[in-house]
Amino acid sequence: MDKATTYRKKVYASTQNLSTIREFVSKHAENQGFSAQKVADIQLAVDEAYTNIIKHAYKNDSSKEVIINLEFDNDKMVVTLTDHGTGFDIEKYKKPDLKRQIEKKKRGGMGVYLIRKLMDEVSYNIKNQKNILRMSKNRN
Repeated sequence: MDKATTYRKKVYASTQNLSTIREFVSKHAENQGFSAQKVADIQLAVDEAYTNIIKHAYKNDSSKEVIINLEFDNDKMVVTLTDHGTGFDIEKYKKPDLKRQIEKKKRGGMGVYLIRKLMDEVSYNIKNQKNILRMSKNRN
């Protein structure tokens, strides 16, 4: 990503910060010319990822921090969320059975599925005891 424009925000892992993160992501995506639909998709994906960090990585410990980086180039926006919580075992992830979820009116378990559907590329790594989730959305 050459000549990327970047923005960074550090927040505590609390649902009280969800609106702050939504505004941070949407403001920069809109300023960079992303369509309203793409901004909504990015917001929802970031919302799901951040909520998963709060619940699963940090077990609702709001004293822990999450770093959000936004990078823009001519082709795409890349959102990276970094935390130091419990890692996610990607090998154990199973795509949810949507029909069963609806029939049982079961909530939850859809975050990773939604993130992958809403974003164009998603990767997850654990490096130096940090969980790094990288999601990108193409402009076109």
